[in-house]
Amino acid sequence: MKKIIIVLALGFVGIVSLESCSRKVTRVGVEEQIDISGRWNDTDARMAAQDLSTQAVLGDWLNTHMIEKKKKPVVIVGLVRNKSHEHIDGELFTVEIEKALVKSQRARVVQGGEMRNELRAERADQQENASVSTMKKFGLETGADYMLQGTINSVVDAHKREKVVYYQIDLTLTNIQTNEKVWFGEKKIKKFVKN
Repeated sequence: MKKIIIVLALGFVGIVSLESCSRKVTRVGVEEQIDISGRWNDTDARMAAQDLSTQAVLGDWLNTHMIEKKKKPVVIVGLVRNKSHEHIDGELFTVEIEKALVKSQRARVVQGGEMRNELRAERADQQENASVSTMKKFGLETGADYMLQGTINSVVDAHKREKVVYYQIDLTLTNIQTNEKVWFGEKKIKKFVKN
């Protein structure tokens, strides 16, 4: 009888131990700021995307273009180079800027990069496989007036168990015809991390 009680007690302790080691996941609001490691995270990305997209939509370059050309500007997104010490996806900012421009209805946005190549491949496929009445033709893409490009940089200053991490995102909008830089967007984030 004692052996059965001991085996049951050990089994119970084992189950409790397993439960205490299991991972617990809790859903939180996407706007909630949670910093665990001190590294670049979703809060930083969201703050940068919001600030940069607001700057782009409210920039004087839009009004200047509308006055000079009497039509909405067309924007294409180029590369945002990550020169920081961490992995940061520049597409997080550029997609938000594209969405802000389209939602504001003050600019038009054309597809760039790999997705543009995918569209061109589909158009090429249609030349052989779609009916003549529905096939899309080559040479009718809307040309962009401006290209958005940028860099992400970081500086780390550390001593013992403390460090300061500084991030700077710089975006530039350039007139494709003239190479004139017409808008600069900038977002700076600084973090103090103590271990």
